Amino acid sequence: MGIKPSYIKTIGTELLKQQRDYFSGSFDENKVQLGASAVIGSKRVRNRIAGYITRKINTKRRS
Repeated sequence: MGIKPSYIKTIGTELLKQQRDYFSGSFDENKVQLGASAVIGSKRVRNRIAGYITRKINTKRRS
């Protein structure tokens, strides 16, 4: 897919630190949770952050 912008990584990492229990390995669930826990003006940015969080959770699960 390519390299993620630093703001996606920064926001995703901070949210994982603060609210780890609210996120899961499911992209759709993370999308809904982001809508409830963070104010993100753009649907595209929200989806990219949800994808980043989902990927981080799933790669930690495999390790």
